[in-house]
Amino acid sequence: MKMNINIRKTILRLLPLALIAGLIGIMSSCYAPSPLYGMWADPYGSKISFMADGTFNATTTINNNVELCDGTYAVLKNILVFTRSSGTVMETEWDIRGNLMYLNWVDEYGNSKLLELMKISD
Repeated sequence: MKMNINIRKTILRLLPLALIAGLIGIMSSCYAPSPLYGMWADPYGSKISFMADGTFNATTTINNNVELCDGTYAVLKNILVFTRSSGTVMETEWDIRGNLMYLNWVDEYGNSKLLELMKISD
């Protein structure tokens, strides 16, 4: 009988640790990084890098004008909001299908171009 009491006490002591370990396992298995993170590029020289800290840098070519910019980005459902270091804000819808991302990029001069970017690195 005394052995059963010791086993019971041990189980009661270990139970909270087992529950915490289980919750951590469940929560970490549910986390999925944003599909945006990484570098995206097209064959025409445009590329955008999204970092996990909410920053980006981009090189885009529209009408033979190359624009280099960086800043921060935010995701609001299917809208990407880019805030350039210059202070200008650009909002665009985005879509990822497989390894391709589609978005309409508007440069500092108001010129726009549909970008079809392929993910080239995480």
